[in-house]
Amino acid sequence: MHIPPIWMGFIGIAALVFFSGLGVPIAFCITLVGAVGMVMVTDLDFVLVTFQTLPYATASEYAFAVIPMFVLMGALASNAGMIGELYTAVNRWLEGVRGGLYIATCVASAGFAAISGSTVVNAAMFTRIALPEMLALGYNKGISAGCIAAAGTFAALIPPSLTFVIFGILTGESIGALFIAGIIPGLLTAAFYVVCIPLMLKIKPEWAPQTNVRSTLSEKIRGMRGIWPMLLLVVIVLGGIYTGITPPTAAGALGAVGALLIGLGRRRLGASQIWESVRQTAELTAVLFIIIIGGLLFSRFLVVSGFVADLTILVTESGFTGPTFILAMVVMYFILGMFIDPLSMLVMTVPFVYPVIKSFGMDPIWFGIVLTKMIEIAVITPPVGINLFAVVSAAGGRVRTGELFTGILPFVCIEVVVLTILVLFPGISTWLPATMN
Repeated sequence: MHIPPIWMGFIGIAALVFFSGLGVPIAFCITLVGAVGMVMVTDLDFVLVTFQTLPYATASEYAFAVIPMFVLMGALASNAGMIGELYTAVNRWLEGVRGGLYIATCVASAGFAAISGSTVVNAAMFTRIALPEMLALGYNKGISAGCIAAAGTFAALIPPSLTFVIFGILTGESIGALFIAGIIPGLLTAAFYVVCIPLMLKIKPEWAPQTNVRSTLSEKIRGMRGIWPMLLLVVIVLGGIYTGITPPTAAGALGAVGALLIGLGRRRLGASQIWESVRQTAELTAVLFIIIIGGLLFSRFLVVSGFVADLTILVTESGFTGPTFILAMVVMYFILGMFIDPLSMLVMTVPFVYPVIKSFGMDPIWFGIVLTKMIEIAVITPPVGINLFAVVSAAGGRVRTGELFTGILPFVCIEVVVLTILVLFPGISTWLPATMN
């Protein structure tokens, strides 16, 4: 029985959602669905050849070395204690402000995002560093945990973002351009948090009691000395990409070497910390590559089945306009984010959403920013926001899941406002990459 390509694709997507809902790891279910689908629309020989060539071609592609390089840089910086120094320095200057720990967490998380790339790492690290201090000073548990989880999402938008890397791999768009495009939206998001938190506390002052802790001016100035390693790494990585001196892969390698040399020079990295950084990098990189290869296999199934071509025609001839399609995508990702982890959403949806975006003539770099912002919202949306579980796990029982689900809501509202601005004003995302050399 012949199944129309459009239905074949929708059946494959439904199977992915079904298996993901059952808890099957996304790497396995997306590979299985892609393989079975290709067998149905081509033949077994085609599938066997694809399985022989695609994984090697992906893993051996030089451009994809950007993933382990940026992961290693973040791991080395984290294990060298740079994140703790950054948080302490920012916090000392905000001690007299109501909710200063909330704001310090947001500012420091934005800074660490510039060398981390992982929302989960950001959220887990700041839970261990900031949450005990917040609770000791009487801050609201749910809002404290929610602030940490939400600030962790900055790593998805502020480069070097692993989300941008995977989007670039799946679509063929310039990873360097995506990195540069994310700078202004990322800083805009952090700025909204810094502005909105004091406004929230005017309405709910009990969320953050006023404290009398004060550091001297000399202590504040001394604390600033711990920021220079982070700034240096940001200049090396983003400066090299923006000026065109180094491609993203080389910039990541320079950043990793820089983090290593800084850690060794300051005697913050020993053999055990270096080994742990390498282990973390190998583990995360292996997981990401397995998922990416599965996503590329599924993407090939959607292409060879004719689903992508038919879907593009269907959407463009159905009366959809560009803005209404974007609105539909926002609703779709918001719903998916409640039940499916962000990386799964990315590899499941980009293969069929991206061609439609191109058919409408929309800027793919801008769409990459909007998609990443939707993923930011997804990682903090109950009940399956991955950052929420990272915070609960790292909190060690200090915060209950229900408290966090309530505390995250104000920050989800802030994210929705920023998303609306990015959708309405594409120039925020496209101006800076347009000035690249």
